[in-house]
Amino acid sequence: LLGDWGSSSTRKIPIQWSELHWYFCICIYKCPARQFVLSSTPIFAIIGLITVQEGEIMEADNQLRVLYLYQLLLRHTDAEHPISTKELIDMMENCYQIKLHRTTIPKYIDILNAAGLEVIEIRSREKRYYLNDRLFELPEVKLLIDAVQSSKFISANKSQELISKLMTLTSEANAAKLQHNLYITGRVKSDNEKGYYIVEAINGAINEGKKISFLYTDYNARKEKVLKNNGQPYILSPYALIWDGDFYYVIGLNHARNQVNTFRVDRISRPPDILNEAASPVPESLNLADYSREIFRMYDTEKSVEVSLFCEKSLMKHLIDRFGWDVKTEIIDQNHFRAKVLVCTSPTFYRWVFGWTGRMKIEGPSFVLEEYRRMARAAIE
Repeated sequence: LLGDWGSSSTRKIPIQWSELHWYFCICIYKCPARQFVLSSTPIFAIIGLITVQEGEIMEADNQLRVLYLYQLLLRHTDAEHPISTKELIDMMENCYQIKLHRTTIPKYIDILNAAGLEVIEIRSREKRYYLNDRLFELPEVKLLIDAVQSSKFISANKSQELISKLMTLTSEANAAKLQHNLYITGRVKSDNEKGYYIVEAINGAINEGKKISFLYTDYNARKEKVLKNNGQPYILSPYALIWDGDFYYVIGLNHARNQVNTFRVDRISRPPDILNEAASPVPESLNLADYSREIFRMYDTEKSVEVSLFCEKSLMKHLIDRFGWDVKTEIIDQNHFRAKVLVCTSPTFYRWVFGWTGRMKIEGPSFVLEEYRRMARAAIE
């Protein structure tokens, strides 16, 4: 216990009893089995520096018992799985080697309720209890797990690790239900295990208002990772991190081109260096919300363009899914409508239009239509 306060040469530094009291509580709380091995040296040091008061030790032990009871209710109970007083007594003895009288359980429950933790008591021949105070409902935990599982950005190992943590947000019985309903879809996942730390570094740079330097990767024909930009780092003033579709992107000012670009986070080879240079301020002409919406699927090219699309009426739901409810549309006839969308005219955009097999056609501008025709000819020649 005294190790954190210094070596043998500094152990004469006075220790407040309250400090040792709470540190001792934390140590016990972190060791459920409550098994400690203390050498004679720390014991003699404690004897020489403080007087242990038996009453305060008992008080600390009672405080820990309440915490242990809370942990049992958190792990093992919910509205469908209450546990009885006898079960709680048995669990306290089996898990923590603590014997409790049946009249003690209601007192500890009252303490938890007084602290704002809602423990529900079910009155029957033998009282039963469950913890009703949970940060997330079961459907919410399921949504979070599904989001992690379906994300390409999060690697397979990190996905499993994160799902395991999410499982602890509910009771063990509910976690077992969630585990039973988990399906491995074989979905392609990122192989970049550093994704978490890359996001953390970029977010830190944004908060600090600093530039970042990073290496960006691509694949060659042999499916080998290669560095873009001739192996030279990109220098970026980061403005925002955005999750779009399956991936994370960072938006910022690319200083080599002096223009705003987007980069996929999972293609950044390692956590970027945060430079000791202030980031360039966000250009006054740049509205990050609008820019994010305009960058079609985050494959940016040059400045976004308003494109006119002639569509069959059955495609309205897909336009709304892609561009939002406020997409500009007008009815042409009983079977068709026109939409005007602001996009970056990238190959991704043309591929999306082509996928509707003639039910969606580009009307203009003329240079966009010509580029679309050129790409179609190149695909068949």
